Amino acid sequence: MCALSRLLAITLVLVGITVQANLAYGAEAPDLASVAAKADEAALAGHNAWMLTCCALVLFMTAPGLALFYGGLVRRKNVLGVMMQCLFLMGLMTVLWALYGYSLAFGGDGAWIGNCDYLFMQGVERIWDVEAGAPYTPMAGAIPRLTHMLFQGMFFIITPALICGAFAERMKFSTMVVFSILWGTLVYCPLCHWVWGGGILAFGSDHAWMGGGLDFAGGTVVHISSGVSALVCALVIGKRGGFGSADLRPHNLTYTTLGAAMLWVGWFGFNAGSELASDNLASSAFAATHFSAAAGLLGWCLYEWLTLGKPSVLGAASGAVAGLVCITPAAGFVNLMPALAIGLAGGLVCAFACSVVKGKFGYDDSLDAFGVHGVGGTLGAVLTGVFATRACWDIAEGEPLGMLEGGSVMPGQLVAILVTWVFSIVATFVILKVLDVLMGLRVSENKEILGLDLSEHGEEGYIFN
Repeated sequence: MCALSRLLAITLVLVGITVQANLAYGAEAPDLASVAAKADEAALAGHNAWMLTCCALVLFMTAPGLALFYGGLVRRKNVLGVMMQCLFLMGLMTVLWALYGYSLAFGGDGAWIGNCDYLFMQGVERIWDVEAGAPYTPMAGAIPRLTHMLFQGMFFIITPALICGAFAERMKFSTMVVFSILWGTLVYCPLCHWVWGGGILAFGSDHAWMGGGLDFAGGTVVHISSGVSALVCALVIGKRGGFGSADLRPHNLTYTTLGAAMLWVGWFGFNAGSELASDNLASSAFAATHFSAAAGLLGWCLYEWLTLGKPSVLGAASGAVAGLVCITPAAGFVNLMPALAIGLAGGLVCAFACSVVKGKFGYDDSLDAFGVHGVGGTLGAVLTGVFATRACWDIAEGEPLGMLEGGSVMPGQLVAILVTWVFSIVATFVILKVLDVLMGLRVSENKEILGLDLSEHGEEGYIFN
């Protein structure tokens, strides 16, 4: 046994000497370049997996989220009409985005509009690299450009769908289709480029007016633009038949409640995904989004408790959405206690806008697209200028951002808000007036009485035998 033990010990020593010799001469030295490449591949896989999940979450916001939320708020005879608008836009806007929308929004870094870099998905889709003898995937930062294109395309889908809430129950479906094409091309794409493509409202851009504004996930691009355009639509198209006298109450608040919950979940992809990576800032934006939604819900319920004596389910659902809208521009720039304050303010102010302001001026914004998105997006953009901190995102290389930490971003915020308001109002008004002459905006009185489900689609949402 002793001889066997000595033989084993000698063998182990010889093996150790051999390994050390091989390492010394580089025979088994680890390939550092290979290790680094594998680490990069792992990081890419993590970022890309998160962003593809966010793509699905944001699409989920349009249908079933927004489709149910809006569908429950209209009368029974119009539920399919609203859902069809959401579903149809998922197809229509995707095709436009693939053909030219993404290129207009993110091609180049000009001041006003994108170039043709990504027209028909060139420079986006995978190609065969002859020299490497392998497929090549264009990148956009930490993720494939394919993923960036898909993620931003989901924003392009939901934004015109939000506007549909203002003209619900009375706009021609054919006119809605053409309006969405024109609005997406002439309003959304330029605004997107101005804010996120290096244009006149992009923070730190060479083209930026007053230094540009901070918009993490779409306060100006999505919510102010859609909300303000929605108000223009409501004013130009006119009120629903029976507005102020007929029973126009929501037909199914169960749908609306479920839709609001789905929007809340999907919004994590909307806001936290706008970091375009799975990292610490994404976690901060995720938490800020959740906190603001919770505070918005409580704020709206508090408003109703004080003014009506009881909180409503519709108010709770609307408050959650208001909190989500309000935090959208700020999500990656503010810490968690300010996120609570922003959400609470959003719930209170949007509740006031949808009740007192709407009642005072008498416009028929059917599903409160302006009261929630226009007002909430504007408030959120202003409060971003107050609460933004470099501790969340050091976007200005160590310089303070919001007013509370002595920063100077507020002028840029106000300019971005003003430009978005003016541009959205003028462009939407012109589009509507042209379409009114060419196609007509709303269905006939008889069709409106019958309901858009039957008159525009020949179907019914509910058949009771």
